[in-house]
Formats: sequence, C-alpha cells, structure tokens
Amino acid sequence: MVTPPARKVMVVADPTPHSAAALQYALSHALLEQDELILLHVENQFTWKSTLTTFLRRPSLSSGAGASASAMVPTFGPDWTSTDVNFLEQMKYACEIAQPKIPVRIEKVDMDGKDKAHVIISKSKDLGIDLIIVGQKRSLSSAILGYKRTSGNIKGPKLLDTIEHLIEHSPCNCVAVQKKGQNGGYILNSKTQKNFWLLA
Repeated sequence: MVTPPARKVMVVADPTPHSAAALQYALSHALLEQDELILLHVENQFTWKSTLTTFLRRPSLSSGAGASASAMVPTFGPDWTSTDVNFLEQMKYACEIAQPKIPVRIEKVDMDGKDKAHVIISKSKDLGIDLIIVGQKRSLSSAILGYKRTSGNIKGPKLLDTIEHLIEHSPCNCVAVQKKGQNGGYILNSKTQKNFWLLA
C-alpha cells in the first residue's frame, strides 16, 4: 500500500465555537498520520478588547488506548471563562490528545491593517500549506438566502466575505466547516463542493 505524501494542514484558530468546530473536523476527518498540523491565529489588537469566553475543554485521559481519533476528539464549549488561559495552547493540547502522532505547531501573524483573508493566504504561501480549514458561522439570513450578496454591497458580513475570499483565492484547497448541532455532522464548503453535508 502506497503511503500518501505528507501534507501541511492549516486550521485558522480563534477563540470561537466555529473555529473549534473546524479543529474537530480536521482531527476526526481531514488529517492523516503523516500530516503536520499548523494552528494559525491572525491577531488583531481590537479583538482582544472583548473578553474571551469560549475555550476548549480538556478531554478525559481515561479513554482506552484503542479509542479512535474521532472518539477522542475533544468537545468545545464556554466552560472556561478565565482570560488567562491561552486558547492556542489548549487547542494544541487537544490535538496532541486526539492525534498524538501528528506534529502540531502554532503560528501567529498580525493583521497589520491588512484584510484577514489576504493575511491568511500570504501566510499559507510562506508555509507551503496544502489544505486550509476554517470555521464558518452562518446567520439565519445567509442560510436562507445563500452566499450571493448584492453587487456593490460593502456592508456584507465580514466573516462571510473572508471565507468566500479564502475559498476562491487560496493557492491550495480551502474548506469552510460549519457544525450542525452536537451530533449532526458538518456542512462543508469549498471551491468544488457547496453545502456538502458530512455526517458525524
């Protein structure tokens, strides 16, 4: 059996539930044993004015050694409210528990006044990334109306704009992940697949 080539997989990491869902998807469905995982956080000084309330919960260490990666994927929620907790280190810890053979590293980059999507694309080129995974939060209106926005509308959702740009312009494959409830699987969007429902 031929072993697939090693890939560099990047998850865009933020202290949000949709970013946590993207990491869950990466750990349970996207990563292979020979891959490397990069957690990229795009820092924006204005973001840190708000209190961080959603962090990773440490997974139980009592699980059997034979547990599957999907069974060991940690759950995420607003259990930890201390702003002293470094969510990136918690994400890395969760990855090491769920996929101990996969190397994980943290990368931070400052927006420096630039658009977030362009910063992510530039960093992915520098690092030679093969796959970008980003969490997607869709409002009820966008879920009903779809992705198309009125031409010239500059007041569209910033997050949606960033994800659209990443999907369309990334030098590698980019998958946007939206979690459907606790056990409802994932809705995936990429350049070739729109609203693909992957069961848990």
